[in-house]
Amino acid sequence: MIYSLDKINEMAEGDEEFIVSVISVFLEEVPVDLEALEKALTEMNYEQVYQLAHKIKPNVDLLGMEQTRAAALEIETLGKNEANMEEIKKVFPILKTDVTQVVSELKKDFNL
Repeated sequence: MIYSLDKINEMAEGDEEFIVSVISVFLEEVPVDLEALEKALTEMNYEQVYQLAHKIKPNVDLLGMEQTRAAALEIETLGKNEANMEEIKKVFPILKTDVTQVVSELKKDFNL
């Protein structure tokens, strides 16, 4: 399992509705942001790349996705510094694969 509910459980203090709402927001927002990030990469839009990676990062962090958070942070930093877009494109597949896998697992685990 590449996600963990430890942080959410700590915040929720046993409130199942809260947990489901956090996961629902993740499922609604992160795939859309990921798609927009992929589009920003093809358009070589550094500002958008930075903004979207910055937005995705706390969402994956909340689910304890360390590798994914590291990838989002790297993309965010490279975008902010307007680094070589090819470098960003090398990191993006890690982010995309992890998010896609977790979205699928969360939908299955929570029947959403």
